[in-house]
Amino acid sequence: MQKDNVIGFKKPAAIKDVLTEVLRSGARQLLAVAIEAEVEEFLATHNCAEGKARFVRNGYLPEREIQTGIGEVTVEVPRVRDRNPSIEKILFSSSVVPKYLRRSTSMNEFLPLLYLKGISTNDFVSALTPLFGENAKNLSPGVISRLKADWEGEYAIWCKRDLSKHRYVYWWADGIHLHARIEDSAECVLVIVGVTEQGNKEILAIEGGHRESKESWLTLLRNLRERGLKVAPKLAVGDGALGFWGALTEAYGETKHQRCWFHKMGNVLDKLPKSQQVQATKQLQEIWMASTRADAYKAFNFFIKTYEAKYPKATDCLAKDKEELLAFYDFPAEHWGHIRTTNPIESTFATVRHRTYKSKGCFSRTTILTMVFKLCESAQERWIKLRGFNYLAEVIRGVKFINGVQESEQINSVNKEVAA
Repeated sequence: MQKDNVIGFKKPAAIKDVLTEVLRSGARQLLAVAIEAEVEEFLATHNCAEGKARFVRNGYLPEREIQTGIGEVTVEVPRVRDRNPSIEKILFSSSVVPKYLRRSTSMNEFLPLLYLKGISTNDFVSALTPLFGENAKNLSPGVISRLKADWEGEYAIWCKRDLSKHRYVYWWADGIHLHARIEDSAECVLVIVGVTEQGNKEILAIEGGHRESKESWLTLLRNLRERGLKVAPKLAVGDGALGFWGALTEAYGETKHQRCWFHKMGNVLDKLPKSQQVQATKQLQEIWMASTRADAYKAFNFFIKTYEAKYPKATDCLAKDKEELLAFYDFPAEHWGHIRTTNPIESTFATVRHRTYKSKGCFSRTTILTMVFKLCESAQERWIKLRGFNYLAEVIRGVKFINGVQESEQINSVNKEVAA
């Protein structure tokens, strides 16, 4: 056969995700612009207007790849040289791409979720190759193992941190049961979130507990006291089924109790037929949405009267925590949206619950707590400040609030009405 008559077939090129490539290209350009702006600002800030410039550009550091939510993005960080380091050594460091950064923050949230979902250290590369390409070298089993060990070390240090200089005005407490299995099937994750004097929400404790028992909660609370948290919170919010309340009374007896309306409504509605649940939901909302305690009592009694004869289990479930459900009326109205439910915990763990499923193998207690700690640590950065945080100082001083309004303000209002 003559050479001219031979038809050659080339191996077809691998199909590429065009959209992802465009996004990566755009990300590279944006990173380059941001880093260049940082360098220019650094030079303008540190170089004098007159005379020879002390700091000058000196090429680029070696190119490196950072793993992000859209795959690997290549970056080059400029190098800056100090011509006179003897005065005071000043180094340029990019805040956009810090030194040694290999994974974006979103990846640091993504990896714990995958771990909890049951992906082993040996499977990370194959599981993430479709997202990050064949060159996902930073996710090798050895790297994942070292990363996990680092996280465990961070969690261990965090659990022993000194709390003597901290004060938390409100607490939210809950026992979290994940779908991912732990060695002990009765084990759950005990979580406390607190609000500081400045109105910032912070993770206070994450520990393992046995079926949310009083003994488990008491061990946790005693540990907090031993580490310096002597001042009791003014109010604690939690589910009525927790052993937390007995432990709280023993450890911090002066703290007021607020039952979570989110949990309570769910428990009450479960004891009603579906045909009654829509109307019952509206009536329950009228209780905790009432502007005064007196109006809340009226709505409360109306609900009991409506359902007591036919559905006593539902009304008994509501009635047993009557005062604890309405404790929020003794605190600033601006805080009611925060302290009526355990939403700071529920919203954080909603993602974890939905994305963790039972796997064939069980996780160790340390692994579960460490991964939950890392996820909460990331979530904490997005928590909003307490609305009306300026009233926390009055709450700490013990100022009395009636129906969400400071008592002195109510007296002044009444006096003005009388005078008018």
